[in-house]
Amino acid sequence: MSTENEGTAVPADRSAPSVPPTPPAPPAAPPTPAASAETPEPPRSEPQAEPQAQPQAGSEPQAPTQPLPQAPAAEPAPAHAPTPVHAHMPPPSPAPAPVPDAAAGGWPPAPPVTPSWGMPAQPVPEAPRRRTGGLVAAVLVAALVAGGVGGGIGYWAASQRDDDPTASTTVSSGDSPASFKRDPGTVAAVAAKALPSVVTIQAKSGGTDGEGGTGTGFVYDKEGHIVTNNHVVASAADGGTLSVTFSNGKTYDAEVVGRAEGYDVAVIKLKNAPSNLAPLALGDSDRVAVGDSTIAIGAPFGLSNTVTTGIISAKNRPVASGDGSSGKNSYMSALQTDASINPGNSGGPLLDASGAVIGINSAIQSAGSGYGQSQAGSIGLGFAIPVNQAKNVAEQLIKTGKPVYPVIGATVNMQDKGEGATIAQQGTSGTPSVTPNGPAAKAGLKAGDVITAFGDHAIDSGPTLISEIWTHKPGDSVKITYERAGKTATATVTLGERTGDS
Repeated sequence: MSTENEGTAVPADRSAPSVPPTPPAPPAAPPTPAASAETPEPPRSEPQAEPQAQPQAGSEPQAPTQPLPQAPAAEPAPAHAPTPVHAHMPPPSPAPAPVPDAAAGGWPPAPPVTPSWGMPAQPVPEAPRRRTGGLVAAVLVAALVAGGVGGGIGYWAASQRDDDPTASTTVSSGDSPASFKRDPGTVAAVAAKALPSVVTIQAKSGGTDGEGGTGTGFVYDKEGHIVTNNHVVASAADGGTLSVTFSNGKTYDAEVVGRAEGYDVAVIKLKNAPSNLAPLALGDSDRVAVGDSTIAIGAPFGLSNTVTTGIISAKNRPVASGDGSSGKNSYMSALQTDASINPGNSGGPLLDASGAVIGINSAIQSAGSGYGQSQAGSIGLGFAIPVNQAKNVAEQLIKTGKPVYPVIGATVNMQDKGEGATIAQQGTSGTPSVTPNGPAAKAGLKAGDVITAFGDHAIDSGPTLISEIWTHKPGDSVKITYERAGKTATATVTLGERTGDS
């Protein structure tokens, strides 16, 4: 106990709301002078264990003018009574208290009681007026005697809260549901179902430096085929190693089945595939609408099993992207999404709200220039290969190990933008820009023609034309709009094919 205020007992504020007020005593008869002069006043703060001093011999006992109730020694002091700091210190004289007039509507008089220890009581002095310092004094006393009364006050407060229906309560863990199920169609439910079928791919080159990277893929069939981006596995294609890790932490070795640089699609296969593989359902990317919800799963910057959400921001977005190493670009008529996609998301699935794959996350637009996964983080411009195109490529790679591309049999200028795709005057290595007897030649196209539309899609550049061509299959017939010598004409082209990457 602190000795800083030793010997000072401060009476509690009688106006404090937490302690019921003490009923005032009835008016007292005036005491005789002898009694006032000779009779000591017993302390009011709390009963003393030892008897009080008796009146002096020869003095007549006077009738008590304001008897104090006698308190049994075994009971604790009232909550409003001041508590002395040390039992051996003499208590201070009580503050005078006002005596209200019963006739004026004050407190009723207390019944007369024999004075404590037979002592004649003195009149109750008038209490001081209420001052703000009383609250401070009460707090001080509470601090000094907290060790003795804190437990009792805490128990009283707890019992009061139990009786108060508006009091704040804490819900125990036993009141929580034993299990919580997410409704079908929620992001959490879709992610929980898809995550076991999404893998993190570690690719290492066969060189002494062991260069490689991390990407994502998803289970395509129960035979152990995994679909991903070409640029994810390109470093391990020639003598390198591949490993695949599932969301449960299990890792399997894998090998490359086939790669398509132009499509940026690759298929790998687990060497010892488990029997419980669950392929992801494939959606229909042709039916996707702008504003549809999207869910992307991948390993951005190596953080496996990361789930992000967004919407389809645009469709048929022409994108030419590269991996920054081969010098060759891939072209896609992409699905644009604002779901957060970063390096490491490459090859992962872009899902619709039902959990079906609608695209393969492949490229991002960064704050710098150019597309690709070599750029900085996401700014909300991500691009995915439409799953309808990716499915066709994957089937070709599984069957033959080589990609098959639809072609028009003409070389177009890849630098000019904004006015269409111009057929070059000369092809690569001095070859004709229009392949003799090829699809474009049969449709009547010539060098210098500017193709402005391919089917229903406007063409503003060479990359845009290639992106649109590669959404089709060899043998498809497509209407082409072009300009020649300032005049607009149309033709129908039946697409040819080219096998493998040149």
